[in-house]
Amino acid sequence: MSEREERLLDLLEKRTFDGLTPAEERELSELNATDDVSLDLTAAAISLAQLEKVEPMPVRLRSRIETAADEYFTQKVSQSGSVRPVRESNAGWWNWFGWALAGAACIALAANIYLTRVNPSSVAGPGPTPTPAPVQITPEQQRAQLLASAPDIAKANISAGKEPYVPSGDIVWSDTKQAGYIHVKGLPKNDPGHEQYQLWIFDESQDPKTPIDGGVFDVNSEGEVVIPIDAKIKVKNPKVFAITVEKPGGVVVSKQEKVAALAKVETNPS
Repeated sequence: MSEREERLLDLLEKRTFDGLTPAEERELSELNATDDVSLDLTAAAISLAQLEKVEPMPVRLRSRIETAADEYFTQKVSQSGSVRPVRESNAGWWNWFGWALAGAACIALAANIYLTRVNPSSVAGPGPTPTPAPVQITPEQQRAQLLASAPDIAKANISAGKEPYVPSGDIVWSDTKQAGYIHVKGLPKNDPGHEQYQLWIFDESQDPKTPIDGGVFDVNSEGEVVIPIDAKIKVKNPKVFAITVEKPGGVVVSKQEKVAALAKVETNPS
């Protein structure tokens, strides 16, 4: 390939990817005065490689292109046939070889552009291994972890309150971790739009008239539930837990008119 053809190929590629300056456009127009279709094929291949999606070629159009290609190859071969003098035949062979080399360069260039720009993963290899999503553990599992890790578990068994329910289960709490869980069954299902259960914590630092709010929760069935405690302030050495029935969202201070369950601490390491 001559220097002129190499320069033309560079300009065609730059026009496709980055654009040309006015001076380069004029240079391209001057160099483009050629009937060598291999360079036009190169430009077409470069442009084609930039398409994000290439639709399948219609069968009829593909057939016409293949026929035209066969005719073109036949013409090139006939122009470099052996009926000419040896010197002219050699020149024709070299011309055909140069054309073939340019055609091969077209294919290689288009393939390289496609692999690196359209489908970079095929060249760069597999991407980084995705980080696995964190494993979600249930409240039951969280409660078991607290019991296994906290050195100061206070435990209170649940019993009936003022309401005609027969609840059972227990409440566990750790001052060190400021965390705990309600493990209860036997409470009736509540309607969250009408009322909710609310936990109250009576500890040694709080006035009994204003126990610590331990958060609201719902019971979807009369089965067994485990609820994490959501203490609004720091708890210190809890003595008694109470579960009341309050309006949706709970209250700041409970009148304790509907006590669904009580739990007195029986085991307190402190």
